[in-house]
Amino acid sequence: MSEQIWHNLPAGGFGFARYLGAQGPDIALVVDGDAYPLSATGIVDGPVAALQALLGGWDDVLDALQKWVGAGRRTGVTPLDLRRPDVLPPVEPLQIFQAAANYRKHVIDLMVASPRPEHVHEDEARRREIATALMDQRAASGTPTVFAGMPTSVTGPYSDVVIPRITAQCDWELELAVVMGQRARYVSATDAMSYVAGYTIVNDVTMRDWLYPTGDSSRGADWLACKGAPTFLPLGPLVVPARFVPDPTELMITLTLNGTTMQHESAADMIFGIPRLIEHTSRFAELRAGDVLLTGSPAGNGVHHGRFLRDGDVMTGAITGLGVQETPVTEENPVRP
Repeated sequence: MSEQIWHNLPAGGFGFARYLGAQGPDIALVVDGDAYPLSATGIVDGPVAALQALLGGWDDVLDALQKWVGAGRRTGVTPLDLRRPDVLPPVEPLQIFQAAANYRKHVIDLMVASPRPEHVHEDEARRREIATALMDQRAASGTPTVFAGMPTSVTGPYSDVVIPRITAQCDWELELAVVMGQRARYVSATDAMSYVAGYTIVNDVTMRDWLYPTGDSSRGADWLACKGAPTFLPLGPLVVPARFVPDPTELMITLTLNGTTMQHESAADMIFGIPRLIEHTSRFAELRAGDVLLTGSPAGNGVHHGRFLRDGDVMTGAITGLGVQETPVTEENPVRP
């Protein structure tokens, strides 16, 4: 009996997973809680090692698969008997772009917990008032901040997250991620959504004590130091096509730690929406098909709760209709009593 690994699927739609098959990595069609080899649909010939291979004819592939599912042809196909270790990140991005400080409540909480030097003597209520005013101003007239992530940080949706021995403040940041469907350069916000192939889940694990390694925030954040470690980007389990996600701002983002809810927020709390993020990113870089754009983390991180990741923890991350990932936490050199 296969483990139940496909939870929280899109109603009336399907997603794509990537798994380790007998001949190597392959793509599966996931529908109604079952996974089928994509080759069994007759849409492709043989295994498909990477989702990028489908993106050139994405709409045609989706149309054909919807007809295949709608005609009930999967009733004659034996579902895959997959286990969690078989499930790989659903896409292997050449580039990863990450929106920083893009959720209103999250940024306000961070600014209250770690105020600017000129506000350090203010009480918490005043810090929150100042931070809220700054977020209102930023949303009205500001510009997104987007930085490059490390493809070598990507790991599977059920793989271990390893805490490096150099940190005491390893934190979680569950995020909605956009999978690009085609090359994007100088794209307007008006046209941006037509470049989106689908959506997936990413947990952007962060070492808070390496965000400003010198303690001087005026030098800017050190994104490499705090986010670049191996296993720091659990990705998946699914890529759900954008046609099944009519309004991504309605999605709920939820992370639990050992069964306790830490993050539970709507994507509507984004300061800059997906069209604006794509417009901004494509102005300064060229996005490619299969690249992943993280849209930022909502409130409820460990720095807010005063609780960071420890050896033996288990993080469970879910976004409406995009599946559920579950990642155990281990320490690089765990200290045993």
